[in-house]
Amino acid sequence: MLISTRGRYAIRVMLDLAENQEQGYIPLKQIAERQEISLKYLERIMPSLVKEDLVEGIHGKNGGYRLSRNPADYKIGDILKITEGDLVPVACLKDNPNTCNRSSFCKTLPMWTELNQIVNNYFDQKTLQDLLK
Repeated sequence: MLISTRGRYAIRVMLDLAENQEQGYIPLKQIAERQEISLKYLERIMPSLVKEDLVEGIHGKNGGYRLSRNPADYKIGDILKITEGDLVPVACLKDNPNTCNRSSFCKTLPMWTELNQIVNNYFDQKTLQDLLK
């Protein structure tokens, strides 16, 4: 499993918004500068965060983005699942139920299933608030 740049940047944007939430709506350009991330790249990430109601955005002169809820209410796992799709370590775990023709006798499947549970549980226990500390 490899977390993409998209997933890592989404977490950084969310954390930046959490750190600066007292400022209200924050222009994406400011976030891009603080995080040293291309503005164009962030413009491709933000729509998915808005669509899933993780952030609120407004356009115009005083526009920008802000968190739609408290930092403690954001699981890192949720952010990654939105940006990465899923966090499965092997392709055969993408389907539920598992459609692999080897699943009934695969000796490695339990290991991959356990790793998947460990990874997801880890990220689902971490919140933006945890990262602020």
